[in-house]
Amino acid sequence: MTIQPITTTRLVLALVASGMIGGAGTTFFSLSNARANANIVAPPTPPVLPSNTSGPIDFSQIAERYGSAVVNITVNGMKQIADDEPALQRRGIPGLDPNDPFFEFFRRFQGPDAGMPGQQRGMPVHSQGSGFIVSSDGLIMTNAHVVRDAKEVIVKLTDHREFNAKVLGFDTKTDVAVLKIDVKNLPVVPLGSARNLKVGEWVLAIGSPFGFENSVSAGVVSAKGRSLPDDNFVPFIQTDVAVNPGNSGGPLFNSRGEVVGINSQIYSRTGGFQGLSFAIPIDLASKVKDQIVATGHASHARLGVAIQEVNQTLADSFKLDKPEGALVSNVDKDSAAEKAGLKTGDVILKVNGQAIIASSDLPALIGSAAPGEKVTLQIWRLGKLEELNVKLGDASDKSATVASTNDKVSKGQLGLALRPLQPQEKQGAGVASGLMVEDAAGPAARAGVQSGDVLLAVNGTPVRSVDQVREVMTKSDKSVALLILRDGNRIFVPVRIG
Repeated sequence: MTIQPITTTRLVLALVASGMIGGAGTTFFSLSNARANANIVAPPTPPVLPSNTSGPIDFSQIAERYGSAVVNITVNGMKQIADDEPALQRRGIPGLDPNDPFFEFFRRFQGPDAGMPGQQRGMPVHSQGSGFIVSSDGLIMTNAHVVRDAKEVIVKLTDHREFNAKVLGFDTKTDVAVLKIDVKNLPVVPLGSARNLKVGEWVLAIGSPFGFENSVSAGVVSAKGRSLPDDNFVPFIQTDVAVNPGNSGGPLFNSRGEVVGINSQIYSRTGGFQGLSFAIPIDLASKVKDQIVATGHASHARLGVAIQEVNQTLADSFKLDKPEGALVSNVDKDSAAEKAGLKTGDVILKVNGQAIIASSDLPALIGSAAPGEKVTLQIWRLGKLEELNVKLGDASDKSATVASTNDKVSKGQLGLALRPLQPQEKQGAGVASGLMVEDAAGPAARAGVQSGDVLLAVNGTPVRSVDQVREVMTKSDKSVALLILRDGNRIFVPVRIG
């Protein structure tokens, strides 16, 4: 199963003759070469619709009022890909021996892309996506992955006028892009907030799935604050709204007709909709949009830590009331976190008073802040609450990472054979102290501890001798958290012992 963006790749050949309309195939209609340059006059944007708290929701009003502010985006560009096939074979000369007298002739005269395997070659990109107008003078929001490889971007309005668009900038970390077309008095959508969006609330998507422009689909909010692989900066809104390739960059409306998100990704085995869609909260997207309009790019803050989830075993080990927060498994050297005094083994519970429930909440909160911004962290350290003031760094250097580990645990004794590190081992591992794991059995082995790991701390207490480990173990009840160094990475391994 894959997470994938939902841009439609436009087919070069129409599929009408074969009857492949809908389903696996999609017919796309060619756009006119003419570009409209005249301004169009639109009526003032109607006020936001009143909230509907009883009875069925009439989404037709939203589609009628704001559908004209949703646009279709066509992208033409060039993408560099690895060439794994000889150009002579691509040009219909398979198996030509390099020693053949004509080989040099074809190599010289078959064009600039007649390279050999392993070289880079350009591949034309023709794709479609969606967007929505946020200012009457032609400012449009969409996804970064829609326009990332664009040489030409064409925006088509619902009245069939087309405009060449300028890409003001895009931010790959949040998948937000901003376009500008040279026209005035355009209809716009009202921007709302995802903060008050509730799970189970009705939402509406408008976009161009499979190239079918201004298509409307509806559903409910399935969850909030979802973290997806390689998308630590975005706390996605999960919905069951039917979105498909081509919906990328289109708006997600609430029942009042306010845009609360940008449709961005789907979770699918087939490449089409299977009930899991993800949208970027408009609050975050608007911040990125404002930065791009002002500077041409977006910047994000960086704390400088590796974190991992706090499960019940780790919560018991650190004597937390419940399994919440972000457990710090490593602090980067010279980072904002190190300068503020954050330590491995700390559990970050709040940022500026906002609770960290899942570890993925932390990168999203930090990433939405600006470099140099000061934040207050509430942390749990050695059984006590503390506060740290941090001046955040810049994420362009390096983003926060999330560590992973095997969470399997079992009852019983620890089951580790340990010895002190030799001087050369300390130097090689880059640590001042620690214990080498010579053998792992019982609960420790079942939790994922391996021979060759270096044990650095137990329950946040650094260990330099086997006696220290025994002392910490006598004070532990049901579980312990072992800080392990493995292949240069530090991770906490929770071990259930009682």
